Formats: sequence, C-alpha cells, structure tokens
Amino acid sequence: MSSVALLPGLSKIAADYDAILCDVWGVVHNGREAFADACVALKTFRETRGPVVLITNAPVPKERVTRLFPKFGVPMDCFDDVIASGDATRNELKRQGPGPVYRIGLDEDFGVYAGLPLEFSDDPEVATVICCTSLREYPDGTPEPYREELKRLAQRGLPMICANPDVVFRQGDKLIWSAGSLAKIYREEGGKVISPGKPDEPIYRLASERVAQLAGRVISLGRTLAIGDGPATDVLGANRRGIDALFIGGGIHGHAMGAGDAFLASAEKILAADGVSAKWAMPELGW
Repeated sequence: MSSVALLPGLSKIAADYDAILCDVWGVVHNGREAFADACVALKTFRETRGPVVLITNAPVPKERVTRLFPKFGVPMDCFDDVIASGDATRNELKRQGPGPVYRIGLDEDFGVYAGLPLEFSDDPEVATVICCTSLREYPDGTPEPYREELKRLAQRGLPMICANPDVVFRQGDKLIWSAGSLAKIYREEGGKVISPGKPDEPIYRLASERVAQLAGRVISLGRTLAIGDGPATDVLGANRRGIDALFIGGGIHGHAMGAGDAFLASAEKILAADGVSAKWAMPELGW
C-alpha cells in the first residue's frame, strides 16, 4: 500500500482544512514565473475555506518576497500573508544582539539587518555569532570552497544563524546552492546551527499566530495543511508538528520525478530518502 496518495486536485480535500501554510519557491513560482494553476488553487481555497499563509525560507523580510510577485505574475489575492525566514531571523538576531555579527551572504540580503541594534565584524576573534543568508557568489557559487572558513569559525565556537535552511532552490530550470548547504558543512565541522526557518519552530510559531489573527480564532494543527516541494524543510516541518503534508514533486526534485504512473513511486522514494512522510503528492499544485 502506498504511504502517500496521489491527489488529483486540492478541491478533493479542501473541506478537511481551515488553513494552508504554503511554500513559495517551487510551488507558487519558480523564480521566473508564477505557476498559474497553483495560484488559482490557493485563491479558491482562501475564498471558500480559510486563510492561506505563504511560508518561505527566503532570508529576507516578507516585503522583499512580495516585491517580486508582480514581476513573476503571482496575483496578490491568492494569499493572505507571507511569513519569511528573514522575519524569523530578525527575531533571533534581536536575541543575539548586539553581536558583533559575522555576515556570510550577498549584499542584497543585508536588508535582514536593517534597523536592528547590531554590530558587525569580519574578524572571527571579535564576532560572537554568524548569520548566513546565502552564498556570496550568485548564481554559480558552490559550498565546498567555504569549508576552511567555516572550520575556523566552528573552532571559535560561534553559533551560526542560518537564515535560509534550504540546501538548494530552483530558479527556472537551474538548481542554485543556498545557505543550508553551508549550514550542513558547519555542522560537519562541529559548529552549532540555529535555523529560524523551516523545518524548525520559530517560523511555524509566527505562521500559526498569523493564521489565528486572520481567522479570528485558533485553528488546530489537525485542520491545517502544509504544502511544499522540500522534503527536508516543508515536509519535515509539517511532520514534526503533526500537520498533514502535500508534497509537490515538480519543484526542486522535478528532475528526479517519474512521469505518469511512475510519479508516485518517485515521490515515495524521495520522501523516504529524507525520512519523512506526506499524506498526498501532486506533480504541481492545482485545484
């Protein structure tokens, strides 16, 4: 018997849920253009069932996330709000402040620090915490060249705040290494990693609070559906909280998915590789 069921459309299970927590990259858009059917499905759910909160590991505040939506063709009426890992990261940085913070990432990511009472240092002997938002080289950077730098930082005992736990993300037809790949190396070198984003608690706490505000009541985890394409982030985060998961196979694992009848077997294999389980799977989200 299959551990995950093929779902023909979100409409088949919509009545079982009162809220959705939905990933962005790989489900709503691919970094270049929106997935129109996914946007229609989310819009229909929020009009007929309840709140749709987008929950993303983007290492920037939500304003940076939504700013790109018109360019990609994502309609603003297919969701109620966005909770970004960047927002959860800012909460963690406040707790770690004033630092000094050792920054790893693109200059474009530094909006995550805006307005926070922080100090910064490029000297591992002076810094007290690392914040990793991305690789410094976009889009062609790879994680392994960072190992010696990360090893030195780990030997200093500095905790790393990983603003984007995703190891890779898909932009168009290209997979790009993300901050989670550096966090993986940091753990291998004995360093401690704090992940405000999926699959860890901080981002889900913010998302659940926002869902309750939007609904005007607390919605139980059993009446919440998580949708995402990342087994180690979206699905694992849902599993840890007892939230039903819908796995979207056409995202970061699209290159490894079988077509037609082979799709479900591919989905099961990919989920099993990360030790997670989803209740349903779809190639792409649709109503």
